[in-house]
Amino acid sequence: MEDQNFPKRTNLVFRGRYLHVLDKKGRLSIPSIFREILREKYKEERLMLTCFGKSLVAYPVPEWIIIEEKVSKLPQIRPEVRQFQLLFISGAVECEFDKQGRILIPPSLRKDAGLKKEVVIAGMLNKFEIWDKEKWDREMKSLIENFEEISKVLSDLGI
Repeated sequence: MEDQNFPKRTNLVFRGRYLHVLDKKGRLSIPSIFREILREKYKEERLMLTCFGKSLVAYPVPEWIIIEEKVSKLPQIRPEVRQFQLLFISGAVECEFDKQGRILIPPSLRKDAGLKKEVVIAGMLNKFEIWDKEKWDREMKSLIENFEEISKVLSDLGI
């Protein structure tokens, strides 16, 4: 039965920001709304997790497969392609949810992203990012300070 206060979602995408805590074993509870999207849209209860610059990025498996297919068609002789594969593809880990809706983030990925205890989970439409809270705060401060420049670029792109 649909709750009258909350209309049914028609566009199942990851959006919003959520503050969570990593436990001592490196387990992270994923927001229930994100788990619902994985089940409803992707028919999955697992993610592909890898390093993405200053954070980690989590893809539903079907979205990850699209990336792998595109990367496999790139010219493998180009150094940038190899470097991307070394960082992004080779570091990828499949994560399944436990009964409490948590994933285990391997120590190597926690180290790569500098994750400590508090993390921010940020929805990014077809994926979501996992940031160390301190790094997130610095990044947001920088983005706010540069928002006018960012807006100009987006305007040029038609947004």
